[in-house]
Amino acid sequence: MPETDGTKAENLGSRGGGIGDGGSLSLQAAGLEADPDLVDLFESVFARYAENRQTASAGATVPHSAAPEAGLDVALWAQLEELGLTRLTAAEEAGGSGAGWAEAAELLSAAARHGVRVPLAENDLLAEWLREVAGLTAADAHPDDASGTVDSSTTGAGASGNAVRTVAVLDGSGRAAHVPWASAADSILLVWEDRGRHLVAEVAAASVVITPGRNAAGEPRDAIAADLSALVGTEISADVVEQLRLRSALVRAVQVCAALDTALDLSVGHAGARTQFGRPLAKFQGVQAHLADMAAECALARAATESALLEAVATEWSSENLGFLVAAARSCVGHAASAVVRSAHQVHGAIGTTLEHPLHLSTRAALTWRSEYGSLASWDRQVTEAALAAEPGGLWELVTG
Repeated sequence: MPETDGTKAENLGSRGGGIGDGGSLSLQAAGLEADPDLVDLFESVFARYAENRQTASAGATVPHSAAPEAGLDVALWAQLEELGLTRLTAAEEAGGSGAGWAEAAELLSAAARHGVRVPLAENDLLAEWLREVAGLTAADAHPDDASGTVDSSTTGAGASGNAVRTVAVLDGSGRAAHVPWASAADSILLVWEDRGRHLVAEVAAASVVITPGRNAAGEPRDAIAADLSALVGTEISADVVEQLRLRSALVRAVQVCAALDTALDLSVGHAGARTQFGRPLAKFQGVQAHLADMAAECALARAATESALLEAVATEWSSENLGFLVAAARSCVGHAASAVVRSAHQVHGAIGTTLEHPLHLSTRAALTWRSEYGSLASWDRQVTEAALAAEPGGLWELVTG
């Protein structure tokens, strides 16, 4: 390996072209450009929050990096609401900010890079979108109404305009497991199937049975149980349900990409600053190999996620090839998580396993998020089945669209 003076590690840490300063999805280069002023706002808000969290907990019994275990920070959520970020892509006429997926990806990535746990994706890209396509408006809703919908202005955080919403897909018995942020939500959009019809209803979180739980990243992942016989829902098409599945999968891919890029950046910084046997770690070929492998895996994950996201936006989620592209993205992201997390902790050594060091905020999140909204094995299986169905003559068209 010719570059043994640390320049390779430095080059890996200055990739550029990504979301924010940390270098995540390069959607601008691919033609989906976000407002640069908004990008700067996202970065400054979450960077300041992370810095304040670290300062406030200096010397505390519980290190600052364990802060995500506390759940939703209501004060932060109120600040994000005031800035118009909790409903970033919702229509302006409905009280949202009217932004697009480019800005949404930037926002999710900024939060992930700084280890900030907030239900931005669940509230905006999933719940608010589903409310809009189903025609569930506050004007039609009431918490005790037989329709099963809820007026957010009468409950919890919604009383001050800071409502938190999430989505749960119920099984035939009215149950759902690992629902993101259900225990912190004011209302939950329930999706279920009844005699071949797909239905959705927004209900107050207090009206369902919630059993609290957490994922390995410290975020609420709760079990819920609802009485299906008491719900009166609005019918939605199978296409809407499928888009919900793909949107959910893709937001996690965006978040994992940001977490992996952060792990790489931390590793590059550590290798350049840490001295071992009289010279920086970055001068050791073995460490350089780890960093190169990490950079390659991050690039592949970003490329696959970009491809799926751009196709989704360009075709308004109607592309026949979108299911394969999302499956491919999730497969690449999932396998990249294994490689990057392993190498990042090897580069950092023992210090990377401590709560005081920020590395675990990215690595725990990456390994957790890659298994949400579909397991890695399920995405691998979908890619394999699509490739087998395409046969040799159709593989190139399948990959290129």
